[in-house]
Amino acid sequence: MATPVRSEDERRGRLSRERVLRAAVAHADAGGLEGLTMRQLAEILGVAPMALYRHVANKDDLIDAMVDVVFSEIGVPPGGGDWKSAMRRRAIAVRDALSRHRWAVGLMESRRRPGPANLRHHDSVIGRLRAAGFSIEMTAHAYSLLDSYIYGFALTKMNLPFETREEVAGVAETMLEPFPANEYPNLVEFIGEHVMKPGYDYGDEFEYGLELILDGLELARGG
Repeated sequence: MATPVRSEDERRGRLSRERVLRAAVAHADAGGLEGLTMRQLAEILGVAPMALYRHVANKDDLIDAMVDVVFSEIGVPPGGGDWKSAMRRRAIAVRDALSRHRWAVGLMESRRRPGPANLRHHDSVIGRLRAAGFSIEMTAHAYSLLDSYIYGFALTKMNLPFETREEVAGVAETMLEPFPANEYPNLVEFIGEHVMKPGYDYGDEFEYGLELILDGLELARGG
């Protein structure tokens, strides 16, 4: 029996919206969003550029959907139990998703046509706070405060000029070398007595600040 001739789509793996998004997210994770074009994405997938437009309308639609992928990884705050635990888990999930998808930090709240995972996430956070007894006004305050902290911390961490303790030492030496030894004593003490200690990781500061915010919101809510 003759072997059936497979189409080009079958040989390359049938193109789908999911496959387009997986490739786009992987490309952005590796090299940022700036270099991602529809033509380049088509080359990655091994298809003609026009084939992409059967699955995404345009570049904005692609980015909307990529952001929705990130929100789908975060999920929604768990129902029941303590609202602070739910918001803590949600904050850590957002932070972790942004560490995997660094390109997304400035896009998460910018979409004019958000996808279903995006909308479901926002609706669930609001609903969880409202169920915990937050007024509409306090829900707005809480959501704004939490997201400002989460996104701000993520952006700060990803732009630090060091990751390891060895890199901290190199940056500190380069930064302070042009100045007299006693010019910035507080900074020298902070680096030497805290940042350079074994096991220090700036990322650990996240949960300390988060607890302060959650405790403050509990007080503002009225206990």
